[in-house]
Amino acid sequence: MEEIILSVEDFSGRIDAFLSVKLEMTRSAVSKLIENKMVVLNGKAVSKSAKLKLGDSITVTLPDPVSPDILAEDIPLEIVYEDDDLLVVNKPKGMVVHPAPGNYNGTLVNALMHHCKDSLSGINGVLRPGIVHRIDKDTSGLLIVAKNDRAHNHLAAQIKEHSFTREYEAVAIGRFKELEGDVNLPIGRHPVKRKQMAVTYENSKPAKTHYKVLSQTDKLSHLRLTLFTGRTHQIRVHMSYLGHPIAGDVVYSKAGAQYKKLNGQCLHAKKIGFIHPSSEKYIEFESELPEYFKMFLKEQGF
Repeated sequence: MEEIILSVEDFSGRIDAFLSVKLEMTRSAVSKLIENKMVVLNGKAVSKSAKLKLGDSITVTLPDPVSPDILAEDIPLEIVYEDDDLLVVNKPKGMVVHPAPGNYNGTLVNALMHHCKDSLSGINGVLRPGIVHRIDKDTSGLLIVAKNDRAHNHLAAQIKEHSFTREYEAVAIGRFKELEGDVNLPIGRHPVKRKQMAVTYENSKPAKTHYKVLSQTDKLSHLRLTLFTGRTHQIRVHMSYLGHPIAGDVVYSKAGAQYKKLNGQCLHAKKIGFIHPSSEKYIEFESELPEYFKMFLKEQGF
């Protein structure tokens, strides 16, 4: 069990809404905690509709997570590089990185457990062995997997310090007036749509993306994007905020739906670079654009 104590300093409204934001949980998950008497307001159990006031104290008891057995599966992997410390994998579009409720099979982790056996870092727990960073299910491209905890810590520190090289290519909707620029806007959980992220100055973290237009048509732009931070859905959120959502991204733009045959956003993690945890030398890897991406460029007249 984990006990969390929260103080109400800048909120007025229902307790379930407050906890949904603070704990980054869905309203239904928060409601279950309240129903099970695991939420106490000023020393007393409450209902989910209880109203908060400035200075209130909330104690939340979180149950220990129950992790299912994650099975090793013989799923083909495109391994760009491998040694005793790490792998660089080229993830296909449509593959989930790690298991989650309702999706415990067919993930990159299932494939890694078959390929690496017991040689994966355990820092991120049984659901995410070896996973140092993630890319979205429908984003293709390169990511690093750590084989031991020492390598994991070394790589994670570089991510925290923003010293990783992470370069993407994408096709965005519309023409850009400025052919190159920085988007330096904070990203946090969407205040209403809890499964989405948004540009917001409340409960957010700094986020910076550099974009460069490689070519344009009347309707679309082929971009190179460099991440200086690694927030969830960062490129998708920043580009949508600029009014240039990623083609095929139906989550952050209604306009993306016109390219729904892409089955997700046209976004590829093309280049990754980092200091190797053992050699202490900088190494860099680059992948070709996948066939779906190249075909889309051709069909759209690039």
